[in-house]
Amino acid sequence: MSNKAVINTDQAPAAIGPYSQAIKAGNTVYLSGQIPLDPATMELVSDDFEAQARQVFKNLKAVCEEAAGSLGEIVKLNLYLVDLGQFAVVNQVMEEFFDKPYPARAAVGVKALPKGAQFEAEAVMVIGD
Repeated sequence: MSNKAVINTDQAPAAIGPYSQAIKAGNTVYLSGQIPLDPATMELVSDDFEAQARQVFKNLKAVCEEAAGSLGEIVKLNLYLVDLGQFAVVNQVMEEFFDKPYPARAAVGVKALPKGAQFEAEAVMVIGD
């Protein structure tokens, strides 16, 4: 019997490839990368970087909640930015969604992201005991 459970919610964008929104193994949840898609339309929410960052965190929040967790239980967050000049904006938006203590984090500059997104984030969350 597998200790692996698929996490899926219609409150976040559907997977656009052969992957799951998240996988729960024991009390650890591995959240796939989220880009700034509106879950209802599967289109980018805006060309504005700040609006894209907000949508990414909203999408991550929805997946966390479907797994019976919250953004506050994320222990590791990986950020991917097409323009590292937007790093300060990401920090500002993160403060709207996360409280101290903040998760461990990496930020990586990338050449491109799916669907022309400017920002993507993936995470690891630990829930329960």
